[in-house]
Amino acid sequence: MKMTLIVAAVSALAATGALAQSSVTVYGRLNTSLEEQKNIAVNGNQSVMQNNASRLGFKGTEDLGGGLKADFLLEHRFNSDTGTQTGSAFWAGDAYVGLSGGFGAIKLGRLTSAAYYATADYISMHNHDTGTSDDKLYTYLGQNANTIAYTTPSLGGFTAEASISAGEGASRNNKVFGLGVNGAIGKLQLGFGYEKNDGDKDNQLAIRGLYEMGALTFGAYYQRSQDKGVGGLGNRDAYRVAAMYTAGASEFHVNVGMADDWSKLGNSDAKQYTVGYNYNLSKRTKVYAFYTVTDNGSNYSYFSYLGNGAVVNNRAAEASALALGVRHNF
Repeated sequence: MKMTLIVAAVSALAATGALAQSSVTVYGRLNTSLEEQKNIAVNGNQSVMQNNASRLGFKGTEDLGGGLKADFLLEHRFNSDTGTQTGSAFWAGDAYVGLSGGFGAIKLGRLTSAAYYATADYISMHNHDTGTSDDKLYTYLGQNANTIAYTTPSLGGFTAEASISAGEGASRNNKVFGLGVNGAIGKLQLGFGYEKNDGDKDNQLAIRGLYEMGALTFGAYYQRSQDKGVGGLGNRDAYRVAAMYTAGASEFHVNVGMADDWSKLGNSDAKQYTVGYNYNLSKRTKVYAFYTVTDNGSNYSYFSYLGNGAVVNNRAAEASALALGVRHNF
């Protein structure tokens, strides 16, 4: 009897120690909308149920002592409207392991570009840059896979993340270098992003600002892109401004994006307009509605489903969506 009690006590202490040193969190998001779409998945109009970057994730940390921790994250992306996997990769979100401490953090694996998070994603407030109303004009170079990144500790209220994606495999993908910087000066939140492909020398640079003034939040970014590869399109400037006004549980959103012509392709400019309304039923659940339009130039389509340049009446097809949805985070 005494031996049984001793074993039970030791087991309980070991379990308590393990729980104190490590933790795993399950998290996710279900985001689904009903939409009337025009020139998105097909030419013309159609009514659809639309997934908006739904995900299931696992993240954890282990205290290794002396201020050193082991970290991991695995994120699965799925279509909430059909239950199927999104894309070919099962862990289509981030998937990494790393170490962190007073020196900052090191991550290895599949990583979303810190340059993107610091700029375009930061001001996409109405639906977190997902679904048919996501930012169509931002140039994203991040390779995601086979990436190592280092994040600095806070330096005067600013942090930086530098990354490099290895060029490997049969296709010999080019290395992509990335840098993202975030910080704040009072109520003004600032961001900077830079990416460069060392093979074809494509690159992009962006700066972002976001200011909170009571119930009103507004932000903007500017991006300069260079497409230098064989058959490259040259240079292009893109801009976006966004605003959110809150009143109780309600959020009112508007954002406008503009992209100039690529320097080597005339009439390739575009504009994107989005207006939205969110009602927060709780801290984790909201219902929302939005209307978004992407107005393409006559020689180029910025909408992902029309990447081959579908042209209607001598103008690349204008894409739009009217949506009503529900988003739940857990």
